[in-house]
Amino acid sequence: MDIVVSCLKKGLRGEIVIPADKSISHRAVMFSALAKGKSTIKNFLYAADCRSTAGLFKNLGVDIEFINENTLTVNSKGILSPYLPPLDCGNSGTTMRLVSGILAGQRFDSTLIGDESLSKRPMKRVITPLSLMGAEIESNDGRAPLKIHGTALHSIEYNSPIASAQVKSSILLAGLSADGVTTVIEPYKSRNHTEILLEYMGADIAVEENRVSIQKSSLTARDIFVAGDISSAAFFIVAALIVPDSDIIIRNVGLNETRTGIIDVVKRMGGNLEILDERIVSGEKIGDLRIRYSDLKSCEINGADIPRLIDELPVIALLATQAEGETRITNAEDLRNKEADRITAVVTEFRKLGIDIDELPDGFIINGKQKIAGGSEVEVYHDHRLAMTLYIAGLIAKKETLVKEFQWVDISMPEFLSLIQRL
Repeated sequence: MDIVVSCLKKGLRGEIVIPADKSISHRAVMFSALAKGKSTIKNFLYAADCRSTAGLFKNLGVDIEFINENTLTVNSKGILSPYLPPLDCGNSGTTMRLVSGILAGQRFDSTLIGDESLSKRPMKRVITPLSLMGAEIESNDGRAPLKIHGTALHSIEYNSPIASAQVKSSILLAGLSADGVTTVIEPYKSRNHTEILLEYMGADIAVEENRVSIQKSSLTARDIFVAGDISSAAFFIVAALIVPDSDIIIRNVGLNETRTGIIDVVKRMGGNLEILDERIVSGEKIGDLRIRYSDLKSCEINGADIPRLIDELPVIALLATQAEGETRITNAEDLRNKEADRITAVVTEFRKLGIDIDELPDGFIINGKQKIAGGSEVEVYHDHRLAMTLYIAGLIAKKETLVKEFQWVDISMPEFLSLIQRL
């Protein structure tokens, strides 16, 4: 589905409830499948990636029933059953990497596959530490398909070369079934939804700064409410900041401190963003955000910032085009390992719109404040976040922008267009 985006003649106004957090939705299904008993998951993200996770665990013998699109029950004996055909992860790297940790310690063999895009993404980052725990995993030169031979695992202390919630979570999930204490140490603290939800469900887990340890544990079924996804909210945050005369409120946004890097960057840029009604639900902090059109200034984004906003960087690069001065984004080389090489993809497509942006090995340099020309066809590279970023760019472009294959937004936010239209 191709879509034409025109410049808005008036500001975005009103309130929206953002879709549920993709990372937490994945984990809610996975951890409930490992727990003995019945869990009800509310405000689940009914997007393609999360449905891949639910379908995979149904194939592994877990009773999963959707009451409606956003509510499901997971009834498990706490034991997974063998499944001989390949288990399809779709486009979801989170599913493949985290489930690898779960399946490595089972008493049966499994094969994980994915779509064309996922099959190109690096899996060695989880294969290496899991192998150190005794896992037996065959791969296609560090990529899918992954043939996992279930075996008894032992604990390790792993110094991760990157701050990655997926790597950390894969190891911790393997540690649930391993003898001894399994520890992951990161260079920076990555998002911690796994730690919060495992503790909420009774795991023996300890966190100290960038160090997380887990012992062999059984999980207890619990009802879970999934917070709104700040990575999805990011597109509306940026849109309100750069479309003149905008004033919006986004309800029920997850405000986990390992995910709020975009809020910190917006404030450093001088953006008018206010947090309302903070509260704790299912162990996670949530709140409402009010965002208004703002005069912005450039800033540096690097180091410890990056794990807290890695998925938001394409749309943050767009935000930087409307900030006075030079914005430099570095230490973000992991963007090259997403659904697409997001560094090259962002630079290539932004330049089609007339945006002044330079490519770095690990990020971008964006010069502002710019007028976006538009008037071009842009590609999304099977990347949902790039698709939404280019749509937001079109809202302030002088000429119409044609976004090719826009249907890839369904990977994380099928509601995107209806929410924009509501505003």
